[in-house]
Amino acid sequence: MKMKKLVSMAAAACMSMIMIGSAVSAEDVIKIGVFEPVTGENGGGGFQEVLGIRYANEQYPTVEIDGTTYSIELVEVDNKSDKTEAVTAAQSLVSEGVSVVLGSYGSGVSIAAGPIFGDAQIPAIGCSCTNPQVTLGKDFYFRVCFLDPFQGTVMANYASQNGCKTAAVITQLGDDYSSGLGNFFKKAFTDLGCEVVSEEQFQTNQTDFKAILTNVKAANPDIIFAPSSITTAPLIIKQARELGIEAIIAAGDTWENSTIIENAGDAAEGVVLSTFFDEAEPANDEAAAFITGFKEYLAANGQEEIIPAVSALGYDAYLTAYKAIEAAGSTEGTAICEALKSLSLDGVTGSISFDENGDANKDMAFIKTIEDGAFKFLTTTTVE
Repeated sequence: MKMKKLVSMAAAACMSMIMIGSAVSAEDVIKIGVFEPVTGENGGGGFQEVLGIRYANEQYPTVEIDGTTYSIELVEVDNKSDKTEAVTAAQSLVSEGVSVVLGSYGSGVSIAAGPIFGDAQIPAIGCSCTNPQVTLGKDFYFRVCFLDPFQGTVMANYASQNGCKTAAVITQLGDDYSSGLGNFFKKAFTDLGCEVVSEEQFQTNQTDFKAILTNVKAANPDIIFAPSSITTAPLIIKQARELGIEAIIAAGDTWENSTIIENAGDAAEGVVLSTFFDEAEPANDEAAAFITGFKEYLAANGQEEIIPAVSALGYDAYLTAYKAIEAAGSTEGTAICEALKSLSLDGVTGSISFDENGDANKDMAFIKTIEDGAFKFLTTTTVE
């Protein structure tokens, strides 16, 4: 699915959501904000997350509060994969009077928006934003995904267990997700007695990686760990193989996107990544029903019938918000926030509850590889 089509679909759906919202009595509506990128370098992943949220809204369109049935209206904003735009988008959700916010894909924009939601006392539930700073010290931010310290350790363990003794780490300057995950991988890898032989950084919107990859080639690592955006990933992969680099190329959850395979072509074969969900391994009845229903939803909306992990997390974030609203019996953000703290539910990606920081109590990741032009499940892994 090309980006232009994704964006046009997103815009059309936003317009229809506005029209639907205007036809419902304001007294019987509760608004849930959708704070996601559908443009910019993370637009592809953000849109996949939005699809999971929209599907969840179709499954759970109303909620009972004190005997009154409230219609749930999604208020979608595009944070454009940009920290400055994220602040403006967050402020617009506050102005719209949302009771809870879902998102965002991308830790940097989530971190930037956190104080806005906190000051307004509106709880936010991150779907796939994995950097620890998203929730740390923020009483109103929660998330349903695992964190980068866990993800970095998982990938370091996988590398070591598969015979990798040396690594190169490539990260994006100024990107909280990329730099954070790269550092956590580096620490875990060296703690295992392995060696990071090359560390390289690149600028946002950079397209030529030959210089840093030449340095990497000279260091001759067993594995390259390069957490980056969907836009950057195929460039790094293709240019590495063009230079004759034969090392395993690995990354985190952002690389589970079919456009990377489309744009990197045969060079993507053998790439390894960690992610949150796999449709071949449903965790519970909610997951099994989601897999069937969401595939039908994707087909009806002109999408490939392949379920990205971030779509499952988008669904779980919405379900978590829904259950918190039910438990709070209120449309007030402070009440919903209190309900979230003690909430426990079975989501598509497994059991969901929160620790004192608002982080999900998750202890399992899925490892996948790219084989024959498709993502293939390898194993699940945990960290002691």
